[in-house]
Amino acid sequence: MNRGYSAIGLYKPKTDANVGSALRAAKIYGCSMVSIEGARNSALKHGTNTISAHKHMPVFTPDSLLDVRPFDCQLVVVDLIDGAEPLPTFKHPERAMYIFGPEDGTLGRQHTQHAQHIVYVPGAHCMNLAASINVILYDRMVKRNEWQGSSGVEHRTENAGAAGSIPALATN
Repeated sequence: MNRGYSAIGLYKPKTDANVGSALRAAKIYGCSMVSIEGARNSALKHGTNTISAHKHMPVFTPDSLLDVRPFDCQLVVVDLIDGAEPLPTFKHPERAMYIFGPEDGTLGRQHTQHAQHIVYVPGAHCMNLAASINVILYDRMVKRNEWQGSSGVEHRTENAGAAGSIPALATN
């Protein structure tokens, strides 16, 4: 079992759909909490949050993301700025709060000056907020070997049949 945790912070997200998708990704990849600075509360219940993640992990809406930074947690800013480390070479800290900026801007010094790490996802263009959260959290899961024992098999089979088995394929 790996030690540590991950949390995400969203700074002034542009759309409610991205907030809903971010919450879903946070739940899927086992985040301990989500904090959203500058979000409307209606965004928390957007249709893209299909698993109602806000009912299964703490979601905070602080005046500043830095106000809810967990103790002894490294701040990882995800932003397309000079000096940022490309994700493929980044080693995720044991305890991390990942801060994501808006799609149409950057975080600025108010967050980057407090960060222990600044990373970016390489690509031909910038990614949508929810997509970049999925990529970062998936990368963390794989690099930290946190995927062991967590598969979709349990989820796919919970409604599969009386005994929870997957129906046999027809053979000729």
